[in-house]
Amino acid sequence: MIDLHAALEIVSRYRGDAVVIPAMTSGRHWPTITDKPDLDLALTGAMGKGSSMALGIALARPERKVIVFDGDGSLVMNLGTLVSMANKAPKNLVYFVMANGAYCITGGQPVPGHDFASFTGMARECGFKAAYEFDNLEEFATTAPEIFSGNGPVFVCLKTVPEIETRPIGQRPAFARTPEAYPRVWKALRQ
Repeated sequence: MIDLHAALEIVSRYRGDAVVIPAMTSGRHWPTITDKPDLDLALTGAMGKGSSMALGIALARPERKVIVFDGDGSLVMNLGTLVSMANKAPKNLVYFVMANGAYCITGGQPVPGHDFASFTGMARECGFKAAYEFDNLEEFATTAPEIFSGNGPVFVCLKTVPEIETRPIGQRPAFARTPEAYPRVWKALRQ
C-alpha cells in the first residue's frame, strides 16, 4: 500500500502548469504540497463529480494538462465517467483514483467491490489510452515520467493506505472550498 502524501509529492514533481482537481479526501494533503494553488480547484461536497469537472476542463482547455485525484468510493458513485472520458478521449487528462477500500470522509465504511473489482481493468476496457495500477511507491515513482509525458486519457489507480476521518466536521482542517477556488482558477486559465 502507498502512503497518499508521498504519492502526491511525486505527482507534484511532474504537474508542470496542469490544473489539479483534488476531490474529497483523495487530495487531502495537496494544499500542503502544491506550489501552484492558483491552478488547484479543490472539489468538496460533490462526491463522484471530480472526474466530470476534470473532463469538462480538459475539453475546454486542450492545451493544458488536467490532473484529477478521486477516491475509489467516488468512482463507484459515478462509474459512467470512465465511458465518458474514454469516449471524449482528451489527450491532456490524467485521472488518478486513490483506492483505499473505504469511504474515509464518512468514517471508513467499505467501498462496494473494493476486494474484487478492478478499476484499472474497467478503464482499460472503456478505452483509456493507458491504464496503470500501483501498490508500490517505488514502481509509481519509476513510471511517473511515462504517465505524465504520454497522451491521454490516462488512468492511474494507486492502492493507498486508508486515512479514515473520525473528527467532527467542525474540527477538521479547512481547505479552500470549491466556490472560493473558482474565481482564482478561472483567472489563471484565462491568462
